[in-house]
Amino acid sequence: MGRILAIDYGTRRTGIAVTDPLRIIASPLETVPTHELTGWLKVYFAAEPTDIIVVGKPTRMDGTPSETMAPIEALVKKLRTDHPDKTIVLHDERFTSKLAQRAIIDGGVPKMARRDKALVDKVSAAIILQGYLDSTQYNSR
Repeated sequence: MGRILAIDYGTRRTGIAVTDPLRIIASPLETVPTHELTGWLKVYFAAEPTDIIVVGKPTRMDGTPSETMAPIEALVKKLRTDHPDKTIVLHDERFTSKLAQRAIIDGGVPKMARRDKALVDKVSAAIILQGYLDSTQYNSR
């Protein structure tokens, strides 16, 4: 059984989170410049067994996809082409940036370090991943 990796896709930076090998805990891993994401994933997948890729799905409050869904769909298509052995899942990412900022503050991160948007991106990816792990979508597999 391989890890589960989550992607919080952004136009400039992409937050990455992964589970432990037993798929119990979601942890922030890295923030990658988006233009380097494809190569980074290739290297990571060569080093770490990974079965599922969870991609944050930008959704409006009414449940409809947000305007940033088009690049996400392109990413998912590329992931399916580049990594046909992996299951690709979209998971709602509403409020993850706000939750990440709150978690960072609650975690006692100093004020200067809180300004690091890369930290927010990878913590957001961990929140997306934990949401997926807690979901019926994952638990009914």
